[in-house]
Amino acid sequence: MGRKMIFMRGELLIERYLGGVNLLSMSRKVLFVCTGNTCRSPMAEGVFRKAAEKTDIKVSSAGVAAQPGSSASPETISVLKEQGAELESFRSRMVDGSMLEEADAVFCMTEGHLEMLEIMHPEYEGKYHLACDFVEIDGNVGMDVPDPIGMGRPAYEMTSKVLNAAMGGILGFMENWEEKS
Repeated sequence: MGRKMIFMRGELLIERYLGGVNLLSMSRKVLFVCTGNTCRSPMAEGVFRKAAEKTDIKVSSAGVAAQPGSSASPETISVLKEQGAELESFRSRMVDGSMLEEADAVFCMTEGHLEMLEIMHPEYEGKYHLACDFVEIDGNVGMDVPDPIGMGRPAYEMTSKVLNAAMGGILGFMENWEEKS
């Protein structure tokens, strides 16, 4: 059995090979980004966590204008709870360079969020995608995820519907993703 060591993002990863089979897979990380990190991106985090529970993909979320420490909106928590996803202990975070560096892929809720990240952190531009880039919803690919804030429960249910539709494409993208050296 041979050992191969690689340095990546400041971490030492040891991959063990037995007969050419990788016995220790590298975990991938995704980050969902919206404005305040209380509605769309936490909902995406919860939906993705549930959809990806049998994978090694880690998930988190943040906002471009978040008030750190806020809980997810009650409607977001309620809609996710009905889907079997828990967010009651969730606290919002402001997106920063270290989160973007650690993420393998960053999924933005709108074109505006993506553009803001490109301005704030152009060094990670290759990681940025729209959450709906990998699926056609109502005839559109790459549509913005609708913002439900202040619009009542039906708007949150619609946002959840869009995010659930997007997750298959995101999971497919991440499962086929290969680190570019």
